[in-house]
Amino acid sequence: MARAATTLDPFNAVAEPKRRQVLEALAEREMPVNDLVGRLGWPQPMVSKHLGVLKEVGLVNVRRDGRQRLYQVNGEKLKTIHDWAKMFERFWAHQLLRIKEQAERKHKERTN
Repeated sequence: MARAATTLDPFNAVAEPKRRQVLEALAEREMPVNDLVGRLGWPQPMVSKHLGVLKEVGLVNVRRDGRQRLYQVNGEKLKTIHDWAKMFERFWAHQLLRIKEQAERKHKERTN
């Protein structure tokens, strides 16, 4: 079965590390492209390309403010990814508990 096109699937869109960086920057606040360019240190065409993909799949919204376009995270679309990943939280919680128990056991061995 062929993979879904990046521009159609939010999961594929966030598989690209640079797009995750864009989302992380926009999680702080709404920003125009030039602010993202300064923040990320990438060329403007690269930032615009990644914003275009994120906008196409609905992970970012854009609004006009005068001559600027301001981009912001669309939390509703990200929730789909969050809800899917949350199914696996029990595995992380189990690992954290195991690490905690191991650290406590080592600490106890050192103090005895």
